[in-house]
Amino acid sequence: MIRDNQNFLNRVHVVLDGTVTGVSYFIAYEIRFNTSLNDPSVPHLPMYMYMWALPFLIVSYIYLYYQFGLYRSKRLGGRRKELANIIYANVVGFIGFVSVLYIINQNDFARSMLAIFAVVNVMLETLMRNIIRYILHFIRKKGYNKKYLLLVGYSKSAEEYIRRIRLNPHWGYEVCGILDDRVPAGTMLRGVKVLGRIANLDIILPENKVVEIAITLPLDEYSKLERIVAKCEKSGVHTQFIPDYNRVIPSRPIMEDVEGLPVINIRNVPLTSFENRFLKRTLDIIGCILMIIVFSPIMLVSAVAIKLSSKGPVIYKQERVGLHNKNFMMYKFRTMKMQSEKEEKQGWTVPDDPRVTKVGKVLRRTSMDELPQLFNILKGDMSIVGPRPERPQFVEKFKEEIPRYMIKHQVRPGLTGWAQVNGLRGDTSIKDRIKYDIYYIENWSLIFDIRIMFMTAFKGLINENAY
Repeated sequence: MIRDNQNFLNRVHVVLDGTVTGVSYFIAYEIRFNTSLNDPSVPHLPMYMYMWALPFLIVSYIYLYYQFGLYRSKRLGGRRKELANIIYANVVGFIGFVSVLYIINQNDFARSMLAIFAVVNVMLETLMRNIIRYILHFIRKKGYNKKYLLLVGYSKSAEEYIRRIRLNPHWGYEVCGILDDRVPAGTMLRGVKVLGRIANLDIILPENKVVEIAITLPLDEYSKLERIVAKCEKSGVHTQFIPDYNRVIPSRPIMEDVEGLPVINIRNVPLTSFENRFLKRTLDIIGCILMIIVFSPIMLVSAVAIKLSSKGPVIYKQERVGLHNKNFMMYKFRTMKMQSEKEEKQGWTVPDDPRVTKVGKVLRRTSMDELPQLFNILKGDMSIVGPRPERPQFVEKFKEEIPRYMIKHQVRPGLTGWAQVNGLRGDTSIKDRIKYDIYYIENWSLIFDIRIMFMTAFKGLINENAY
């Protein structure tokens, strides 16, 4: 039912998104050409020429909203996350539209109108989605169309499911009870009452008071699964299965059909395919060359400042672990005084570390010390976006202490990453970083990379956790 409701809501969103895009486009045209912004002495294309582009624009923006996760039922964040995704989609749409105009050599199409459209579209799209959210919350708050859900079996997945339902009241679900063979009847679990044993299904199902059942058995009780499913299907009650192996298998596993036998791939890594690797490498090379050109004055000034302020080389090379656990030498601007290899391996820098030079403090705080890694990207050791590489001695330590740590080495390490743009930089939790790194690895797309690049640029390069 959750999926059915979400699919219906997605269809409504698609229609409304197309409408909002069209209205925003008309408003942008009016603002640009029928207000004081327009210079009557300068000719411009007639309105019908602009309207020819509208159908393609609507389809493209709906596709971008899909790529940026605006039609997903489960998002990592709330309104802020949704607003950010709307902004990113419109920025990519604007850049893509302008690029197409340059490619087809259409110089008479007003770029200023497209900029106005992007701003208006973000505002109206955000307003529309917030109105829908308020309407849904109002309806659910009044208690309309509530669905009563019974959980069969108590496990970590049951706890998480209860938490998600409470975080999303617009789903309209209420957990009315739990059946479990190991917890006594009457016990309250996460605010939900245990109604009895699983065998009580024989009594509950004929009463037709439960709209849906969610099977949330712990992993060691899966021998009961077939019998429970048979009972639920015999009664005609809609049944869901929430697996309790989310700590082993990712949230969106890849299923394969081997002659009728379902096979689940434990880890989905989109970058294992040649096509995706080729696209990512192409983006790396083009983006890297552009960044080298843009940042070359800053790199030159930094190199001179380092040379004049302290003895030693300008570029510092440090061994890091990269793709497929292979070591490589990562380049950075030197930010510390010269030290022995033994001193260097003692650990990370700490606040007011005496080893860091004055120029080094500025470079670290602004992340400018990382710019030489653009040449690592050109060499193929790194990518623009990916998990940050770590030193070999720390990799050996973390792989024993942190579950799934080594999964990060299934892709090239990056100059920036999903963890970094979410504030996990410098002296922050390694466990939290790995969660974000694994999410990136499993959900990679070219759009996701571009989104992270925009987030890096918008949020700035200031690193509050750098010492």
